[in-house]
Amino acid sequence: MGFRHILVHLDQGERSAVRLALAAELATRFGARVTALFAQSDRYGPGIVARRAGPALEEAASTAKAAAEAAFAAAGVAWEWWQLSHGERNHVVAETVICARYADLAVFGQYDPAGDAPVPEDLVEQVILNSGRPVLVVPAVGSYATVGRRALVAWNGSREAARALGDSIPFLAEAESVTVLSLRGAVEGAVASRVPPVDIAAHLASHGVTAEVDLVPPNEAGVTNMILNRGADLASDLLVMGAYGNYGFPFGLRGSNTRNILREMTMPVLFAH
Repeated sequence: MGFRHILVHLDQGERSAVRLALAAELATRFGARVTALFAQSDRYGPGIVARRAGPALEEAASTAKAAAEAAFAAAGVAWEWWQLSHGERNHVVAETVICARYADLAVFGQYDPAGDAPVPEDLVEQVILNSGRPVLVVPAVGSYATVGRRALVAWNGSREAARALGDSIPFLAEAESVTVLSLRGAVEGAVASRVPPVDIAAHLASHGVTAEVDLVPPNEAGVTNMILNRGADLASDLLVMGAYGNYGFPFGLRGSNTRNILREMTMPVLFAH
């Protein structure tokens, strides 16, 4: 099954246009409908107190809605508009998480502390952790007219990695190349001595996906750099990884590499938890 319903997060930041264009392309590719969700913090104090959108927030929402209408009309994509009732921080986070659960794929932007989007710093993290849906995070710089043609999968055999791999199959099935960066590496033989001969490439082949597997031994430091450097070498346009697991186990702290990737990403990343 592919993605039939895509949610894209919008705010007043200039990077919303990049996410709109990508959502339109994905909807066209997968035959999906799109929900544009406007959610951002309100800087207008009285509006927050009254639990209603202030005038600045309403104006920003109106501008974003017009941009969405133009983008999806041009692409011939079916879409709908959702807008949160106000911009109080906890409301924005909680309601956005709930909204993401009603889609097959959620498209968000990387948080940029120097950017112009007034969104909670932990919004994307909370959606990844609590929505139960795959979240495609778009970097804060660069343009991404399409993603998933040259995919890199970070694999360590964890529950989170298995979830991300399964959620990414619609991308991988259409990719021109798929590379699995197996962070199990040197421990693979030890695992194989206790369980049947598991093979991630064989599993992907059952979905019609031909993948090259790179075995990399886990190490105490540099997991994030190793993943991003390999992605750069391959000119990857999509990284698939489980979120908030133990990459580089037993050395990595839970979630540390997820947060590093969220800060330093150089390509779109599909996260699943």
